[in-house]
Amino acid sequence: MVFLNAEGRFNENSYLIDDMIFRLSGQLSIYVVENKGTRMMIDVGVELSVRKIVKKLKDFGLYPIHKVILTHSHFDHVQGVEKLKNLMKETDIEFLASEKATDNLRFPEKMNKYFGYIVDPIENVTPLKDGDIININGLELEILNFSGHTQDSIAIFDKKNKNIFAGDAVIDKVDHHTIMPEFVPPDFNESEYIKTLKKLRGMRNELNSISLGHFGVWKDEDFTSIVETTEEFHFNAKESIIKWYNENPSLEYIALKYHEKFIPESKIHTKENIHGLEFEIQWFIDGLKTMGVIK
Repeated sequence: MVFLNAEGRFNENSYLIDDMIFRLSGQLSIYVVENKGTRMMIDVGVELSVRKIVKKLKDFGLYPIHKVILTHSHFDHVQGVEKLKNLMKETDIEFLASEKATDNLRFPEKMNKYFGYIVDPIENVTPLKDGDIININGLELEILNFSGHTQDSIAIFDKKNKNIFAGDAVIDKVDHHTIMPEFVPPDFNESEYIKTLKKLRGMRNELNSISLGHFGVWKDEDFTSIVETTEEFHFNAKESIIKWYNENPSLEYIALKYHEKFIPESKIHTKENIHGLEFEIQWFIDGLKTMGVIK
């Protein structure tokens, strides 16, 4: 099994940095791709983490950043944009995101209302579409629409290093014992999500690793496992939560059931400290309500 969760370089051109969201390690990944002195960051994380991220960039010799790609418009991936600009005033950073993300970034009220976090409007974002190539001094990165988790989710395919940066578009798997589905509101679309998983399966021969937003880099047999089992896990988790909700809609009940069935060995979510899992279960329930499968 090959799971890379240590900060630093993990292939010839790519680095992992821990955002330390909610002051917790191993929960949210920031990535940097570097080639011949040009550096591109993938996602910026939350505002409270940006100063520490900038320090880490300097420690790794990755300062300044020249481009930033936002994989989707959820707060935990974009909230730090303005602070990053302020801390790198000497650099004219280019920000890029899906063409479907630009309205959500310019008008973040819907996302702010649901998640309860404030994201300032993000202007002047270069729109990206499926098939676009970003050239980092000869290192070509292909943009892929990976919608479903959100309708503005994209992935970045690094053919040279056989790696794909998937954001939250595929799965949340923060370690071997802690895995979460992706059907969170406000705009999860199941049919698009299944198309994304099919697209990923069709690329398996071109890849040997996947870099997740939550969390880290999964290689070789761990990569293969994610590719082959995520769709089955999605439907299993969905059907299980619907069943438990109909039995007893309390968050504690559903969280304990989820823990027992899917993550009994998790060190992050334990029976003794189930409240964090309850927080995530609420998102899943809201996502299922948005899909119209529970009331």
